[in-house]
Amino acid sequence: MKCVICKHAETKLGTTTVTLERDGLTYVIKQVPAQVCPNCGEDYVDENVTGELLKSAEQMVKAGTQVDIRQYVAA
Repeated sequence: MKCVICKHAETKLGTTTVTLERDGLTYVIKQVPAQVCPNCGEDYVDENVTGELLKSAEQMVKAGTQVDIRQYVAA
C-alpha cells in the first residue's frame, strides 16, 4: 500500500514496537508485524493484530499490572 503520511513510497512487510498507555498501565510490545514505510518510517498494524494487542492490554488492566514489556507472539 502507498504510505498515507508521506505519499512517496510503498510500505513493506516489517515489524514495529507498539506502546499502549491507559489508567497508569504502560504496555510495550516488540516485534509486532506491520507494514512499514521505507521513506518516513510510518507503520501500519493489521486490524486483527491490533485486536489481539488491545485484548491483552485489557487483561493486564484488570490484573492491575502497571508496566509490561513483551515480544509479540501470534495468538
